Order: sequence, then structure tokens, then C-alpha cells
Amino acid sequence: MTQLQFPLPSSPSSGAIGRIRLQAHSLSPSLRRVAEHVIQHADSAVHQTITEVAASVGVSEATITRLCRKLDYAGFHAFKIALAADLGGREQRGRTAQEQVGADMPTATQRLFQQAARTLDDTARLLDPVTLEDVARLLARAPRVDLTGQGNSGLIAQFFAHRLMRIGITASAYTDPHLAAVSISTLPRGGVVIGLSSSGSTIDTVQHLKLAQSCGVSTVAITHRASSPITRHAGMVLFTAAQEDPLTDAVLDTLTSQVMLLEVLYAAVLGHRPESNAMLRVTAESVVEKKY
Repeated sequence: MTQLQFPLPSSPSSGAIGRIRLQAHSLSPSLRRVAEHVIQHADSAVHQTITEVAASVGVSEATITRLCRKLDYAGFHAFKIALAADLGGREQRGRTAQEQVGADMPTATQRLFQQAARTLDDTARLLDPVTLEDVARLLARAPRVDLTGQGNSGLIAQFFAHRLMRIGITASAYTDPHLAAVSISTLPRGGVVIGLSSSGSTIDTVQHLKLAQSCGVSTVAITHRASSPITRHAGMVLFTAAQEDPLTDAVLDTLTSQVMLLEVLYAAVLGHRPESNAMLRVTAESVVEKKY
């Protein structure tokens, strides 16, 4: 078994790495291969999906899940949170007291703007114009569009549903997985389901696209991870440039990249709906009395 090269948490079984060391003697060969991969590539593994780790090690996703369960984690995501905490503790111990206090506010502000700019540049590089146009054509003539997402992605789903409604496209966003499933099962012919998941591994969102496929409607995934479960059930995929962090959820990167991608998609949809300008006037006038 590979020896750990960085300090363990105070309790030998309190973190992911500590639990691996504790269970090392009882791991089967396949589980040991996964454990060794995690130890050797912890910094990258913490950002990978279960699909990517399985491919890297040459095992099934079920094997990854078995290791997580053997280490007393509910699943791979819970394991990654613990692993991220291990890595965070290591980084924290290596910082000076001045670095731990943090930079001054102007410096932190500049850093955030630079981070957002990099995310937008990276998202632009990932954009596939052909897929974008194909999705735009689908949405422009869809009798109904359902959007589904959880957490931050659910907020962005609601934002885009509102954008589509303003140009006359019937659209709804669901953050309740039961309501989403019911709505998807009643979509008419030509309907579209858009699933947003930065990790591509959000169970409810993946299941919603799978349900949509079984119902014969078009499916679109918006994700950061090319090798993730959601892509198996998406007819088309648009990629964002947000590196998800299991502990912080990478809020800035995730929201920035998703919003910009959807704004570009919205602009493409406008090009396929000549009636959009008229609808924008109508919908703008509908809320005139709501403002002073």
C-alpha cells in the first residue's frame, strides 16, 4: 500500500486519508488500486467525477462506490468532501500566520475580478458554435421547455426560464425533483429538457434527463465535466468552465460560467425567433405597473 506523504488529521479515522490507512489491510485488490490512486493523485481526484476516477483506475463506478461505503461514507461525493478537508488542512498548516489572515480587501476584490475574467475566457474557448445553434433551434420552436437543477444550478435554471418566458417561450424551472419528474413526464412532442449540473453528477438532475429520454423528448446538459453521468442522457451538451470544489462549491466560477453560457444561448435563440422583439415589448409592458 502506498505510504502517505502528508500529515494525517489528529484522529486516524477522522478524514478520508486516515480512513484509507486504517482500512488498508482489509481492502481487496481492486479497492486498493482505487485507494492508491486517490493517495497519489489527491489534488486532482478531489475535483474528478466518479466516472473520471473509475476511468483513470480502470475499474467500474460500482467499485468506487464500494470503497466509499467501506470507508463509511454515504457515497463518492461525501468522500470527496472529506478528502478536500484533508487537503485544506494540509494547505492551512503550510501557510504563514500572515497568509492565513488573508489579503487586504482591494487585493481580494481584484483577485475575484481576475478569477471571473479567466472563467469567462475559458468558457468562450469551450463553446461549440454548432451545438449552440442546434440547441437554439430546438428552444426557438419548442412548445415547452423544462429546466432542472439543484442548489446553485437551480437558481440559474430559474434565471434562464425567466429569460425564455420574456420572448414568448413557455418555460419552467424546477428545483423540487418530484415536481420536475411530473412535469417532464407530461412534456408534449417537441418539448425540451435542460439539465444544469456543474459536476455532471447530481443524481436528481441526471435522473430527470434519463426520464426525459425515455419519454422521447430532446435533452440538453450544461456541465463542466465531459466524463460525467449526465452526458450519457443528453442529446446535446454545452460545457462551462467551472472547476467545482466539494467544500466551497466554487460559487463564483459556477455562476459566472453558467450565466454567460446561457446569455450566449439566449442571443442565439433570438436569431431564430423573429417575433422576439414584439414579445419583449409585450412582456415589458405587462410589469409596468409593478414599478414606480
